[in-house]
Amino acid sequence: MINKISRNVNRQKRHLRIRQTLKGTAEKPRLNVFRSNKQIYAQVIDDNTGRTLCSASSLDKEVNTKNGSNVAAATEVGTLIAKRALKLKIEAVVFDRGGYLYHGRVKALADAARAAGLKF
Repeated sequence: MINKISRNVNRQKRHLRIRQTLKGTAEKPRLNVFRSNKQIYAQVIDDNTGRTLCSASSLDKEVNTKNGSNVAAATEVGTLIAKRALKLKIEAVVFDRGGYLYHGRVKALADAARAAGLKF
């Protein structure tokens, strides 16, 4: 019998491997992305203090999409997180894709955040 390790366990291993090198500071915090089957979430985190500076998700009222699990919702979340970070005078971040492939919704969120003014 073949015991297959789930995709999420493999993603979590990749994320831990990535997190050994990525570190968010007060000057350049970490932009973390979490993608579920129904929604997408983004947080700007200062790892020195362990605090979330700002966050956005497809559940926010500012995001005008019926479906939270598509590229359009990810694009809106990317622009929203960039606006909230720029309001806190955060211009540069370190992008943490959370172990997900840089494709689809994760790529759309990153491109939208870059277009709205964040540098990474």
